[in-house]
Amino acid sequence: MTKYDLRDRSYRFAVEIVRFCLTLLKNNEIRELGRQLIRSGTSVGANVEEADGARTRKDFSNKMTIARNEAKETMFWLRLIIDSEVLHNKENLKKANELLSESEQLIKIISTIAVKTSAV
Repeated sequence: MTKYDLRDRSYRFAVEIVRFCLTLLKNNEIRELGRQLIRSGTSVGANVEEADGARTRKDFSNKMTIARNEAKETMFWLRLIIDSEVLHNKENLKKANELLSESEQLIKIISTIAVKTSAV
């Protein structure tokens, strides 16, 4: 994924998660994994958006911490999907790995922001 400001980047991540999950939801074997992934993956951006509207530094830090935790959960579901070898399509496997990489990057960015704002 291309680098954007965090709000835009986390939104674009959510869009890509939704698109990816649409393919998972068609498969009965992995439908529940797709549902879990869509919940956590879209929640990252929602919490970043909420943090942007926070009234206090503490509220901002809390929302960013929640966003980080959701990104970590997203990473878990992606790893589980990849490692359980339920993706039989090479394109889907490639996309899952790209999303995994982006979730790792988002965790690093959001963690840095959360730590810096909570320390002040």
